[in-house]
Amino acid sequence: MYTGLIWGVILAIFGFALLFTRMRHHDYNQTTNILGIIFIIIAAILILFSFIRVVPAGTVGVIDLFGKVTDKERQAGLNLINPLAKLEIMNIKTEEIKEVMAVPSKEGLTIELEVSILYRLSPQNASDVYKTVGPDYRNIIIIPQFRSVCRGVTVNYEAKALYTSSREEIAEKIYQDLKGMLLERGIILEKVLLRAIKLPPTVSAAIEMKLRAEQEAEQMKFVLQKERQEAERKVIEAEGIAKAQEIINRTLTPAYLQHEAIKAQMMMANSPNHTTVYIPSGDNGIPLVRILEDERKK
Repeated sequence: MYTGLIWGVILAIFGFALLFTRMRHHDYNQTTNILGIIFIIIAAILILFSFIRVVPAGTVGVIDLFGKVTDKERQAGLNLINPLAKLEIMNIKTEEIKEVMAVPSKEGLTIELEVSILYRLSPQNASDVYKTVGPDYRNIIIIPQFRSVCRGVTVNYEAKALYTSSREEIAEKIYQDLKGMLLERGIILEKVLLRAIKLPPTVSAAIEMKLRAEQEAEQMKFVLQKERQEAERKVIEAEGIAKAQEIINRTLTPAYLQHEAIKAQMMMANSPNHTTVYIPSGDNGIPLVRILEDERKK
């Protein structure tokens, strides 16, 4: 950090020493004079460049001059800074913390939860974070509060909730609780992601069995509803058939039946392959007809 400034001062001292020697001893040659001037020029360049600091993209610079931290953060790019000051680079890009932790459930079970958060440092609060916490704010502020909030949220939910749609609700609850805590310290929380959940084998099997039973019950409800609809359809169909038969019975008269019987007899009598036999049927005058197949065709 101070290398350029130190070398600049050293070269300046040598340069002025050579020039001063030239002035005191006139028998020194011209080369000594030129070397002194060159050293002074190089020293001036080194000292000038020691005032220029580069802040990388995606970061801000915090100036610490002998323990006194300035409130104004330096933005990315070239900055003129006191060469005696320490420039602390603070990352403001989005970062991730992924944790695998044992958390309690409402039933008192211990669940292995893999969860991660996305966060970033607020550029306007970088100096305050540096003064109150330091560059290692990740391990001092974020991770302990992250773990505490996760355990405080999961204890209000049953283990089954982590297997169902309540996962998103749990993630949102962690986000809301942790967001305020971190924002007070100048850290912006962007997202909470539940990645994986691992239950004890016996508990996992029991939950899966219960979920399977619930799915089978829902399936049975669907089947019963379908059968009920089919029964209603058959009732409607039977009522339609009964009404049709009732209408037909009202319209069938002896004269109409005799007409249809005679018509059928005439059609069969004209067929070359059959023999028609008339059998008296009684008082209604409608003969019974028996069609005998032609013996020659057998």
